[in-house]
Amino acid sequence: MINFRYHVVSLTAVFLALAIGLVVGTAALNGPAADLLKDRVDALSKDNSNYRAQANQYREELNRSEEFAAEVAPALLAGKLAGRKILVVVLPSGKDHAEGVTSMLKIAGATITGQVTVQDKFLDPANNVELLELTEKASRPTVPIDGLPLNLNAVETASALLARALLVKTDPVAEQDLTAVLSAYTTLGYLGVSEEMVPGAEATVVVSGLPPVDREAGKKNQNAVTVTTQFVENRPVVVAGNRIGEGNLVAEVRNDPTLVTKVSTVDNASTAQGQLATALTVVERLAAGKVGQYGLDAASRVPKAAS
Repeated sequence: MINFRYHVVSLTAVFLALAIGLVVGTAALNGPAADLLKDRVDALSKDNSNYRAQANQYREELNRSEEFAAEVAPALLAGKLAGRKILVVVLPSGKDHAEGVTSMLKIAGATITGQVTVQDKFLDPANNVELLELTEKASRPTVPIDGLPLNLNAVETASALLARALLVKTDPVAEQDLTAVLSAYTTLGYLGVSEEMVPGAEATVVVSGLPPVDREAGKKNQNAVTVTTQFVENRPVVVAGNRIGEGNLVAEVRNDPTLVTKVSTVDNASTAQGQLATALTVVERLAAGKVGQYGLDAASRVPKAAS
């Protein structure tokens, strides 16, 4: 019959076996197996240290290349856009690097006529009716809605009206009319504008970034293309963006057989190198009348005349 003493003896035997196993195992590990394991751990530790150092080196090289681009910008750009009037249009995703793009344009001597920041509300298809009604009311004597695309696409009509108000044209835009048009959109949160806004820009730089990812992403991406298209109707346009994400503006322009012949693009505008390339592309667009695609996913990083 199994009694308490039997259980005690059994448990004692189990613990004794475990203790013997630990001793034997430890003794075995203290031999060749332990040495091999130690060598592997040491090797992995060194590999990890090397990879960490390599990553730090790459980061340092990237930082240095960004510093280099910023340092050579004055020599490459000085005076090349002197007297040129440039409008900067910033899409919702381009706010983070709009300042860098604008800074390079100023280094080149450009006069920035103003910055228009397109809010997500402007691109949202849910606001189509309100935006269309707003655009009809925003029309002014020197910024008439007559002759603009009057259809159910509010982004197209609104963008065409803004282009008419902000770009150079034969009949000058009255200052009070420009203020009224812009106020109509800023008051309801469709646009943001810089403190100084004047008409008469001879070219537009559209600054974009990562494409939206919500359920209306496809329509918003198409609306971003529509905005760009309206500004390129009469004057040169350069898109400064990136190559990341489905439907990003740079890719949309490059994949459109018509737009790619009219709009220049730079696909790394979030970096100092790309911002420098953007300014050089504006120079090429205005001075030579040439359209080109530049950046990491293009044949050239910068216009050949500037390389």
